[in-house]
Amino acid sequence: MASHQNQDLSHKAGELTGQAQVKKDEFLNQASNMSQSVQNKASNASQSVQNKASNASHTTQDIKDQATNLLQQTSEQVKNMAQGAAEAVKSTLGMNNPNDPNSNPSNANMNLSINPSNPRI
Repeated sequence: MASHQNQDLSHKAGELTGQAQVKKDEFLNQASNMSQSVQNKASNASQSVQNKASNASHTTQDIKDQATNLLQQTSEQVKNMAQGAAEAVKSTLGMNNPNDPNSNPSNANMNLSINPSNPRI
């Protein structure tokens, strides 16, 4: 009878060991799955941050390019306005007439009030 009890205890111990092994394996699988899930989420978050940083960089470059173009256009407009104003002043002073020998820029410093070819003064 004692050997029968020993066999029952040994059988139960084997069952408990098997059940413990199954539980341990289930726990390890769950832990591994959770670890993989955390790694995937971290990787996705990292990729998302990299994408957003790249997009921000492209957006910043686009804004910089637009600002450069705007400044170039504005500079060209100011230059054209200044040239137009200079031509208007020359025309008003009679210095813009290509047939007028006094329209030479080297004569620009002369006193216009004594210029007989300029009837406006």
